[in-house]
Amino acid sequence: MKKNILNKIGIALCLLVIVSCKARKPIVVTPPPVATPPVAGKTVNPIDVIKAQQLNFNTFSARAGANLDIDGDKNDVTLNIRIARDKKIWVSVVKTVLVDIEIARALITPDSILLLNKFQGLYSKKPFSFIHTYGGKQFNYKTLESLLIGNALPEILNDKSTNLQTNSDNTTLTGNLQNVVYKLLLGPGKRVTQLNLSNPAEAQTLQVANREYTQSGNKIVPSQIDIQSAIKSKKIQVNLQYTRVDFDQQLEYPFSIPESYKPAD
Repeated sequence: MKKNILNKIGIALCLLVIVSCKARKPIVVTPPPVATPPVAGKTVNPIDVIKAQQLNFNTFSARAGANLDIDGDKNDVTLNIRIARDKKIWVSVVKTVLVDIEIARALITPDSILLLNKFQGLYSKKPFSFIHTYGGKQFNYKTLESLLIGNALPEILNDKSTNLQTNSDNTTLTGNLQNVVYKLLLGPGKRVTQLNLSNPAEAQTLQVANREYTQSGNKIVPSQIDIQSAIKSKKIQVNLQYTRVDFDQQLEYPFSIPESYKPAD
């Protein structure tokens, strides 16, 4: 029982950092269309234009409200998220019952996932592949970072066989990566508005929708996100709300396992 509870918390943490969040009182921003001036004698590669519009950052931090439904088990929590690009993702999960109480903490690196269940005094150490339970094998650490800030997945932008279609301000990329069928929609400013991934052979699907945007300094990030994930009989639905977003600040990532904690495995 204790192992199952911590595993659910771990799955929730991982899925919650896969996506961005939606603001309770968001600053609604419409990304401006990208103007691509023609260069005499040179053809502009549309994929290069999309790559140029993806966010570049060193650190990211956010506070978010989250509505989570894992196989019908519903919870409302608050997340504090911190990212050191290409190195680590730190998440603190807070539940409000008269006062704010931290119930869980996670530290995700390219190789591992560390989880603390502070409510029950348990800890768990998982390989990064643990996220494949709900996210599918197509996910890696860079996927998490990209989806969290609303960037297009690098694997899709680097797919030489992708099919690109442009209609007014909208761009659609479709293709197949290692048996994963993808459809990526980009709106004005070449920002991701929707991502669909499916693996029919494994009965896996993931749908992510970025519906609004908010601005932090000179950076525009999604502010309203809906996510649905399913692998066979396992289903997750997540709605997230930003209350604060910051880039490129000095951050700390405190994580230690108290001696009194017991392994959940």
